[in-house]
Amino acid sequence: MRTPVALITGCSSGIGLALSQAFLKAGYRVWAGVRKEADQAPLQALGARPFLLDMQKPEDFPALAERVATFEGRLDVLINNAGIGVMGPLLDLPHERLQQQFLVNCVAPVQLARACLPLLRQSQGLVINIGSVSGYLTTPFAGAYCASKAAVHALSDALRLELAPLGVRVLEVQPGAIASDFGASSSQGAEQLISEQSPWWPFRDGIRARANASQDKPTPAAVLAQRVLRASQRSDTPAIVRAGYGSRSLPLLAQWLPRRVLDALLRRRFGL
Repeated sequence: MRTPVALITGCSSGIGLALSQAFLKAGYRVWAGVRKEADQAPLQALGARPFLLDMQKPEDFPALAERVATFEGRLDVLINNAGIGVMGPLLDLPHERLQQQFLVNCVAPVQLARACLPLLRQSQGLVINIGSVSGYLTTPFAGAYCASKAAVHALSDALRLELAPLGVRVLEVQPGAIASDFGASSSQGAEQLISEQSPWWPFRDGIRARANASQDKPTPAAVLAQRVLRASQRSDTPAIVRAGYGSRSLPLLAQWLPRRVLDALLRRRFGL
């Protein structure tokens, strides 16, 4: 039996690194996408095949799929994990940052799945999209990020329906708080945006609190990775996998709490 192959994006740290480790241990050959050359060596030491990938350049994806086809002849699992979190008041966000948020989190995963579709059809493979609990519960100072993850949910639903007759399965992962560098990178971006000229300057502590919210009682990334691996190996692939602090409770709050009550809670939580 030939070794199964997984292609995972955003593998420098956090969830992507944990997924790479889990799938390698399960016997997969893992192609691990990273943004920086320095991030390749640790993955190579683990036995992965790291490669440089810029999610803002979807025009490069067909060449990547061709490389996988040439070297492996197959692709069993595509994991769209790479993503960014643009934090700050929506009306303070520059046009370019809004575009970047949706290009990386929404457009790029669809384009990468398109490029890999021939290989995935051949192997009757699986597409895994990493969404977020933030796609259900919209919070202040994270509107762009929450909207992008809500879009990931909708895109995953559509892909699951459209790819089923082609023999390709789709699984969406909806994490809560997971230990990663996401909070640090989001905070750095938010700090660059916070300005004394903004009408939201008095609420800057709330902006900082939201940027760091993903690290509130975080679950180890390895726990999420194992749950994703187990779900990927089931014959009856689930539509959704949840893990991490708040991954179940927050969607329930969003669904059942009256909007006025939920708004009051969020205003209090983020200093509004």
